Amino acid sequence: MMPRTRRMEQIEALLADDPTDAFLRYGLAMEHSSQGDDATAVQLLRDLITLDPDEPYIPAFLMCGQALVRLGKEAEAAAVLKQGIAAATKAGTPEALHARGEMDGLLATVE
Repeated sequence: MMPRTRRMEQIEALLADDPTDAFLRYGLAMEHSSQGDDATAVQLLRDLITLDPDEPYIPAFLMCGQALVRLGKEAEAAAVLKQGIAAATKAGTPEALHARGEMDGLLATVE
């Protein structure tokens, strides 16, 4: 188990007040990832992806895919990336389409 950082504690305290805040959930996952705890990051990102299935937090798919690749789970990464590409295409915003391009690129390296 990785040591918890002060930033993790701060984000968790904010999430206690608003557990549905996608940006905070994403930030917590990124903090775990930055500490080398990709397994926890993947779980947090998967939870975030399913939090609002109709409007998922698009960057979570890319970060989840990257963490899975680092864990040597390329098949799982490919599945998450394909799901993210579909969600980004559906969202259609410039930000989502940019993320889709990054997911396309990563998917090409793991398939």
